[in-house]
Order: sequence, then C-alpha cells, then structure tokens
Amino acid sequence: MNTFRIGMGYDVHQLKEGYDFWLGGIKLEHEKGAVGHSDADVLIHVICDALLGAANMRDIGYHFSDKDPKYKGIDSKILLSEVLELIREKGYEVGNIDTTICLQNPKINPHIPNMRTCLSEVMNVSEDSISIKATTTEWLGFVGREEGVSAYCVALIYHV
Repeated sequence: MNTFRIGMGYDVHQLKEGYDFWLGGIKLEHEKGAVGHSDADVLIHVICDALLGAANMRDIGYHFSDKDPKYKGIDSKILLSEVLELIREKGYEVGNIDTTICLQNPKINPHIPNMRTCLSEVMNVSEDSISIKATTTEWLGFVGREEGVSAYCVALIYHV
C-alpha cells in the first residue's frame, strides 16, 4: 500500500532594481529582480519546502543555509535537484505539485508553459504533475506596491 503525504511551502523575496529575476527556473525580463542569497527563485524555493515538509525533512534553509558561502548565487534548480534526491533516497516520489505566485508585475501567464517544462525536466516528472497559477494582490500590500514577490506550494508525495 502506498503512503501519501502532503507538504506546504511559502516564501517571499524582495524585488529591487539591478537584480536578475529568476522564476520557475527561467529568467524573466523585468526592471526589478528578486533579492536573496541564492538566485532567489521564489517558486523553486516553495516547491523545495513543500517537498521537504511532506517527507518530514525540515525546510530549505536547514539543508542549504544562507550562511554557507557555497550557496551564494546558486542556481535554485540545483537545490531542487538535490531535494528530489533527498526525498527519493527516503523512498518517496512526487505525486503532484500545485503552486501560486503572487506578483503584481510582470505578468506571469505567458511564461507558465516554459516554467512547467523547465521544472518537469529538473524534477524528472511529467508536466501534468506541475500546476503553476499566478495572481496579483490588486495593488494591495508589498506585492501590490511591487516591493516583493511571494509564492505558495502544496506538494503530494507517495512512498514507492
């Protein structure tokens, strides 16, 4: 019998001019980018947290400390690959992932197919297993003021 587990992830990154904007493993053209120790890909970070949480393996910061210089500027796709190795070593496989990106600008919908393709290749799962949705906050809060980006993720994993 398969054991199913669910994990949830949430992350926020500040947006500032002069930074690259990586989201879902792809670089977006925008006047602002996300600030972080790594490449600050908020979508990949929430996926990592949701998967680790589902496997009861703590969070992304526990495994990849922002105090460790080896992770400075690292491509978050590398972190995601390592998270998949960790949960697979524990006997789990990805069922599906459901994400929501909260961002006023730029508009994300045109980029979702490329993000799903990129993430499915990194995770070695079907694109159909990855849902990416986007919403604004109707100009309210730090997202509405275009000061930051946030994302949520729920992940289902199962023991093989």
